[in-house]
Amino acid sequence: MAEEPVYAPDQLKPGNRKWARIGALGSAAVLLLYLWGNHEGNTENIWIIGTALLLVGAVFVDVVLRRNGLKPNDQ
Repeated sequence: MAEEPVYAPDQLKPGNRKWARIGALGSAAVLLLYLWGNHEGNTENIWIIGTALLLVGAVFVDVVLRRNGLKPNDQ
């Protein structure tokens, strides 16, 4: 007998894509505000900018994949 994964009904419910994108871009903007903190050196700046770029890149890749039909619109 093959074991199939068990899903709760709320796991299969699609989320609100618009609010997820707004949340990711808003979080990236808030992260960039921390560049004007009281830290020394550029290590913190590199991590903050890198994390913000990662969030923006994830939103961009999601938009491109959905536009090209490579990712289903129901999830």
